[in-house]
Amino acid sequence: MFKLLSLVFFIGLGFQSFANTAPESDRICGKWISSDKKLIVEVYKEKGEFRAKIVWFNDDPSKPMEEWRDKHNPDPALRNRKIVGLDILNGLRYDADSHTWEGGTIYDAQHGKQWDAAGYIDKDGELKVKGYWHIKIIGRTMTFTRVAA
Repeated sequence: MFKLLSLVFFIGLGFQSFANTAPESDRICGKWISSDKKLIVEVYKEKGEFRAKIVWFNDDPSKPMEEWRDKHNPDPALRNRKIVGLDILNGLRYDADSHTWEGGTIYDAQHGKQWDAAGYIDKDGELKVKGYWHIKIIGRTMTFTRVAA
């Protein structure tokens, strides 16, 4: 009887552990602050892809961040949208073989440019997001640290 109860307990514990574990791909989800402490983005999953939006930034304290607009956007119809809440990272998909997120685009609101994007979480738990133009070798990597919940 004891063996049967032990087996049921450990099987139940295993199922509970499995049920509480998010997929590896979702590790990227959450709020992240840039290494220069001037930007917080929230990464989330929507329709099978990963996206990120700006939730806070500190570019010029003399102007409230709610007043900043996407004034450098190449599309004049989008130049009045707010920077806070703006999706800047779109289309990332998780590659289980390389443990990276690939195939996305990142928008640079300071210059109104869009770049190809990829990302990964390093051994220290930092999120590295690279914006590049067609070739990954040529580009710029931003480092983010997870914001405590």
